[in-house]
Amino acid sequence: MPPPRTNISVIRTTIGQEKNVANIIATTVNTDKIAGVKAILVPETLRGYVFIECNQYRDAELAIAGVPHVRGRVSGKATYEEIDKFLVPKPSVEGLAEGDVVEIIMGTFKGERAKVVRIDVSREEITLELLDSPHKIPIKVHADLVKLVEKSEQEKVFD
Repeated sequence: MPPPRTNISVIRTTIGQEKNVANIIATTVNTDKIAGVKAILVPETLRGYVFIECNQYRDAELAIAGVPHVRGRVSGKATYEEIDKFLVPKPSVEGLAEGDVVEIIMGTFKGERAKVVRIDVSREEITLELLDSPHKIPIKVHADLVKLVEKSEQEKVFD
């Protein structure tokens, strides 16, 4: 027997209060025994919104009733295709290439500019050479610890 069809409701919240709203909704669902709510999603990349998967729209309305920082519900319903991009995290090495200039944003070398020498996609790790250092010593850092400052000249020619 196939599972019953569910709806995804989009709830608008105060920016920065998404996790608090989701926790309050989860508590409300558990204490009031709202069986129709299946999942609550707080996407990291979309601020000010919470997604609720439920059997009926009425279940979402019951779950958000009286919850602080809820600004309302977006009319209509979201599809799985629309929220799919929030379910799969994008790799942190995406957008980086060898020869790019990056700035290290955390760690011992915070604030230093460096050139990307090698990229290990499977580990999400990059090898860098510091630009201001007199010695070319390669250092390995996680790709989350850098931000792109300047694209390499080779890529600029092809763009």
